[in-house]
Amino acid sequence: MNDFLLVEEVVKDYPSGETTLRVLKGVTLSVEPGKITAIVGPSGSGKSTLLHVMGFLDRPTSGDVVYRGKRLSALDRVEQARVRNAHFGFVFQMYHLLPELTALENTLLPLMIRCSMIGWISGRGAACDKAERLLGRLGLGERLHHLPSQLSGGERQRVAIARALIGDPEIVFCDEPTGNLDAASSQEIQKLILELSRETGKTFLVVTHDPLVAALAHRQLRLVDGCFQKE
Repeated sequence: MNDFLLVEEVVKDYPSGETTLRVLKGVTLSVEPGKITAIVGPSGSGKSTLLHVMGFLDRPTSGDVVYRGKRLSALDRVEQARVRNAHFGFVFQMYHLLPELTALENTLLPLMIRCSMIGWISGRGAACDKAERLLGRLGLGERLHHLPSQLSGGERQRVAIARALIGDPEIVFCDEPTGNLDAASSQEIQKLILELSRETGKTFLVVTHDPLVAALAHRQLRLVDGCFQKE
């Protein structure tokens, strides 16, 4: 296995009334850098849970996740947040844009969080230039100052992708990135993910139930009932 991103015998349980629901059942995975990896499977199979654990958004019940030698189990919440902000980007099905912020402001959020107050004041101009270029690359050059309510679903997802990329992450985690879009917008986002993978060389981890999205990947893994089926 490589030492880029490893999942080691991960188990994830959730309380369910008086019992425990085991969502992940000893999952092991090695992710290849610079590639698109798709995790597919039926609803309820544990795909999103696995993505959240791999992205340091949640801790496993047992097992571990290792990113470039950093073990999730060895990091406190502050250190986890630092790794996420510096190295990971996230795109979700429901966009999760702040409704009171413009497309440009939503895109800038990861950089604002990363910087100190003084650092943000001194670097804001360069950050805005970078965000404007990125949004322009994603076809939103004329929508910089629009609120999410003024954007279509496909445009909102493009803003979410810009926000995920603005901090120059090594890994972009995409949780059902086309699940809330119509067919035309879905095709646009599929094409965009493929183009960005080729242009940037970043690693994309995509959870999806859409076979067309999965077909873009260099590698497909099928998760069923909390376990990977053999490739």
